[in-house]
Amino acid sequence: MPLSELVRVAGICWSVEECFQAAKSQVGLDHYQVRNWTSWHRHITLAMLALAFLTALAADTAPERPADAHHLARSRDPIALTVPEIRRLFGALLNPLAVSAARLLHWSTWRRRHQATARRSHYRRRTASEPAG
Repeated sequence: MPLSELVRVAGICWSVEECFQAAKSQVGLDHYQVRNWTSWHRHITLAMLALAFLTALAADTAPERPADAHHLARSRDPIALTVPEIRRLFGALLNPLAVSAARLLHWSTWRRRHQATARRSHYRRRTASEPAG
């Protein structure tokens, strides 16, 4: 078996593990207490369907990536919607005690702008500490 093939397979395994970890933390893949296979299968199917929906929605709302590699360090725009952010927005909208939709969207934009500021600071610090050349 060539080394390149082993690296490719290891990379695939890592991405599958990342997907399961996201499903556990975002849609409760591991939050089941069932006694038979049919109930377990339904729970797993619905959890994976919810994750696929959230991921597709996040991918659909993501802006085009700029050709400039340093664009993220200079941009004042908020970060793109992420799966956890979309999940929070849906949860707040479905909660009858939640605040108005306008206030919820304002909060989301404020939060993503501050995350973008943190990202810019991180990238600036990294580029400043890298040796020139």
